[in-house]
Amino acid sequence: MPWMIVGATGLATAGLLVLGWLGLRVWLDVRSLAREVDTASRALARSATRLEAAAAPLADALAATATGAGRAPSPDRAPPR
Repeated sequence: MPWMIVGATGLATAGLLVLGWLGLRVWLDVRSLAREVDTASRALARSATRLEAAAAPLADALAATATGAGRAPSPDRAPPR
């Protein structure tokens, strides 16, 4: 009967070691994934800033033609159907 206690204790210890190892692997992978997500979000933020800067002149030009003229469209340029 004492061998069952030793066996159960050994199996429990082995199980805890396996769980600890798997927990460590998960923690390392989560840390790596967090770095990748941070890098990607910073790249997206930089791209969004560049896109906004590139679109600003176009938006200003469009706003100037839409509100600055104050004229009705000419009859020879009918709106598309």
